[in-house]
Amino acid sequence: MENRVDDNLKSALSAMPSLNLDNLEQLRKSSSELILSTLPVHDSVSVLEHWVPGSEGAPDVRVRIYRPIKACTDMPGVLWIHGGGFMLGSPEMNEGLCQRFVTQANCIVVSVDYRLAPENPFPAPLEDCYAALKWFHAHADDLGVDASRLAIAGASAGGGLTAALALLARDRQGPPIKFQMPLYPMIDDRNITPSSHEITDARVWNRESNLKGWAAYLGTNREGDVSQYAAPSRATDLSNLPPAYTCVGDLDPFRDETIDYVARLARAGVSCEFHLYPGCFHGFESMVPQAEVSRRAISEYVQALQRALER
Repeated sequence: MENRVDDNLKSALSAMPSLNLDNLEQLRKSSSELILSTLPVHDSVSVLEHWVPGSEGAPDVRVRIYRPIKACTDMPGVLWIHGGGFMLGSPEMNEGLCQRFVTQANCIVVSVDYRLAPENPFPAPLEDCYAALKWFHAHADDLGVDASRLAIAGASAGGGLTAALALLARDRQGPPIKFQMPLYPMIDDRNITPSSHEITDARVWNRESNLKGWAAYLGTNREGDVSQYAAPSRATDLSNLPPAYTCVGDLDPFRDETIDYVARLARAGVSCEFHLYPGCFHGFESMVPQAEVSRRAISEYVQALQRALER
């Protein structure tokens, strides 16, 4: 894989350790300590922590709310869903990006701290996201948000949850969603595409880590028919979904499932913008944000979000 990597990403890749998912507790602890020690602060953005009611019988859900210090009324809103293979991560890991959405896409962001697998397999993480979406919509006026301009977005496993949330909200006739942005989404549990076999480098999200992620997320649900709300690639009806934006690197195991999903959205009449980045591995723009291709990718999806939410 290394000879195909974008030149601006090679030095960072060479320094990356192998990703080891066998000790989740230690990996969660070390990553949390690193994130908390480097949380960015933006003078024009306020950050508030809040707990919202969970789905029926479920615990409350922690969210982080990002708003302009000088907030206006009737701003668009974005529900952000972090990644981490369904097993890792927290809202804090995307603190800088959420603040950037506020300042550049002129919106208010609610980032959801959904329960993680394998302790809480499907449908718990998705139900937490749906609970956060319902609360966001119901309290839009209190937050200074225009309820008719709500978007959902996330990356990797968060992208998979974004795609699933769009399906679930449509089918439950839940809060209306104006735009969805599932970035390089984790949406196909079957792992049968060429790209899912192609990427084996242990320094990035690869076939082995993907198999572990799906096993943790599905739990006993992986026996028999897997729900489209767990793995959106299995959905047979993609009509009447919100317009979408997505991107993926051509060295990402999710490359082929993303391309297929985009094509199927388009055939179902859903407006969709898609970018394929040559020489880029999974999560490249968050792992190597200073690279030219990373800056370009982030700028393009921030601008896409801004365009979609303009009146």
